[in-house]
Amino acid sequence: MSVNAELRAFFDSRQEQIPADVRAVMQRAARELAESGQADEALTVGGKAPSFTLLSATGRTVVLDDLLADGPVVLTFYRGAWCPYCNIALRSLQQHHDAITARGARLVAVSPQVPDESLSHAEKNELAFDVLSDLGCETAKQFGLAFDLPDDLAAVYADLGIDLHRSNGGHARTLPIPATYVIDRYGTIRWAFVNSDYTARAEPADILAALDNLD
Repeated sequence: MSVNAELRAFFDSRQEQIPADVRAVMQRAARELAESGQADEALTVGGKAPSFTLLSATGRTVVLDDLLADGPVVLTFYRGAWCPYCNIALRSLQQHHDAITARGARLVAVSPQVPDESLSHAEKNELAFDVLSDLGCETAKQFGLAFDLPDDLAAVYADLGIDLHRSNGGHARTLPIPATYVIDRYGTIRWAFVNSDYTARAEPADILAALDNLD
């Protein structure tokens, strides 16, 4: 099963469990983000990937330029461990991690969570790749991915017990649009998936094809 088929099946199974008023808030926020056109304005193929220096889940400093010195990078932005769609997508990437590294590439995932939250997430899901903390979505902003949750959706998340203020180190309202990039060793984005719909993610097969197409 493709990751998007799995995501769609999960989405369909959840709809009856979500109260109609909550579902309406989520749908309106998703529609407004899509209509804003922000995903279309984010960095894409041919752009230069902004360099970053971020902490890994274990507190190690990770610099994009250092990663690129060893080969291409697959960089994926996700919302956080609280997002079940992100967890499905990351597990799918983990299943393809060996195939990615076999192509000489490095996989890294970035979220707004503090390192402790990222560490718990990485350990729980047995992720073999680096999970980096982008507090305040500063790196996501450079890629054009960061946005602020509307008031009513932030309230819905809080009512659901999702404590973004704690997990995101005080930056409760800012999240990244989920995105995945294949960046060549020169720092150029050679493939991109950016979608404001958080229930859709990059297919690992497409990522591997993009790596195969690198010079």
